[in-house]
Amino acid sequence: MSVSDPIADMLTRVRNGTAARHRYVLVPASKMKTAIARIMKEEGFIGGFEVTRDKPQPNIRIWLKYTEDRQPVLSGLERVSKPGRRVYTGRHDIPLVLSGMGVAVLSTPRGIMTGRKARKLGVGGEVVCRIW
Repeated sequence: MSVSDPIADMLTRVRNGTAARHRYVLVPASKMKTAIARIMKEEGFIGGFEVTRDKPQPNIRIWLKYTEDRQPVLSGLERVSKPGRRVYTGRHDIPLVLSGMGVAVLSTPRGIMTGRKARKLGVGGEVVCRIW
């Protein structure tokens, strides 16, 4: 099955997995999705991830993270730039997510990074998604 927007598919799988209280979700791997998973891990939204060596397509296993009372740590994921409407931002207009409580993920000339890091490095780029 071919998916027209693989990043949106990944975000939906994670969103559905947390809603169903799964321990982990499997997502077909790509460099972009691995970079997004790395940011989610660094920011503390997921427990961890690993890239499996499955054939023909490697997968990313993303362990979901919950609080002590089984509430998901991740409360929202939103795709911003879509295949039909790309959203770009300059270095001075990088969006804040929930006044800094969430994270904007940007694809910049220096790689995939958080809005905070892009602001620090002074680069803009494509706003891939928002996580809170």
